[in-house]
Amino acid sequence: MAGLLDGIRVLDLTTMGTGPYTTQILGELGAEIIKVETPDGDAARGVGPARSPGMGTIFLNIGRGKRSIVLDLKKPEGRQVLEKLAARADVVIHNMRKSAARKLGLCYDDLKRCNETVVYCSILGFGGDGPYAGLPAYDDLIQGLVALPDLTGRASGEPRYVPLALADRTTGLFAAYAVLAAVVARLRTGIGQEVEVSMFEALAGFVLGDHLYGEVFSPPEGEMGFPRHLAPHRKPFRTSDGWIGVMPYTDRQWSALFEAVGAPELCEDDRFRSVHARTAHISELYSMVSDFLVTRSTEDWLTTFKAVDVPAMQTNTLEMLRNDPHLAAVGFFQEIDHPSEGRIWRMSPPVRWARDTSGPTREAPRLGENSREILEELGLDQEEIQALIESGATALPPAADPDKGG
Repeated sequence: MAGLLDGIRVLDLTTMGTGPYTTQILGELGAEIIKVETPDGDAARGVGPARSPGMGTIFLNIGRGKRSIVLDLKKPEGRQVLEKLAARADVVIHNMRKSAARKLGLCYDDLKRCNETVVYCSILGFGGDGPYAGLPAYDDLIQGLVALPDLTGRASGEPRYVPLALADRTTGLFAAYAVLAAVVARLRTGIGQEVEVSMFEALAGFVLGDHLYGEVFSPPEGEMGFPRHLAPHRKPFRTSDGWIGVMPYTDRQWSALFEAVGAPELCEDDRFRSVHARTAHISELYSMVSDFLVTRSTEDWLTTFKAVDVPAMQTNTLEMLRNDPHLAAVGFFQEIDHPSEGRIWRMSPPVRWARDTSGPTREAPRLGENSREILEELGLDQEEIQALIESGATALPPAADPDKGG
């Protein structure tokens, strides 16, 4: 069955994390993704263990649902092919700096001449004309700018980055929904438009939605920083054999927890009787809970808290997450045969519909794997394609190793 975005063609000029995650999402929804790569390929291809060059583990995930064509846009022949692809595209996405896009002739006005109704999305480190505009932006740099290391430092004593490409992934989500909104608008009006998504602004709003706190008001009604999130004891609680997450929030849930740990008198303690009081005394409260929970096993506490409807879950390690029973039950992991890389594990998208409208999922392609077929779709004959190959404007992948296939 066709995907929800069946018939939507996306020209993907992105590299590394943010942009490829955006197009991965669109591909999972059924859009046709044509990934344009330089002769060296997306740098993400080299990240992680690999069975063959350019097919690292990060790319096997983020390159899913796409076809790859190699184009050297610095060559006139490569540029001509790109313009033909842009003329047929519904969406063009890139995450290069404005100066680089301008140098390659990939600004909105350039591509609008090829396609008047194109939806053009540029994912930038910094939007507008502020003092950071045009500077390079990577996940760690953005995390630092939006004060994530400051937040971890306040909570744990040492500034650290979140051990995840959080800025890349979050911005990718923003870009995906922005593109979808622009596509819907184009379907209604017939008018394309330029869409700009900024990593810094996306993450700043993400962080300050919680931590602007008292400075929401003018003049301020308190300091910045959500106290519960910054409490030193806001972390998994140690049990006698592991770790557990416990998250009572309402008055009823806290009362049930106090009863369950054998301290019903805390239900009447003025420090803990309301959400405002608990927030004011959150460090003290979490410290007390920590002392209670270390006395029994994780499984014992989970059984106890489930019986009284107190939100609690085990705290997984990465290895435990890989083997989580819920993920197994819903088919989150699927062992498949990759056309060139052999047996691999694929993760399912987190979204499901009542009707199965998901499109067929392509596996991550080798560099230039689809160059020839895409050029043929543009109407080029074999002599023209061979001329592009000989000029270096495009390239085909080396022959796949048959021992790696399924």
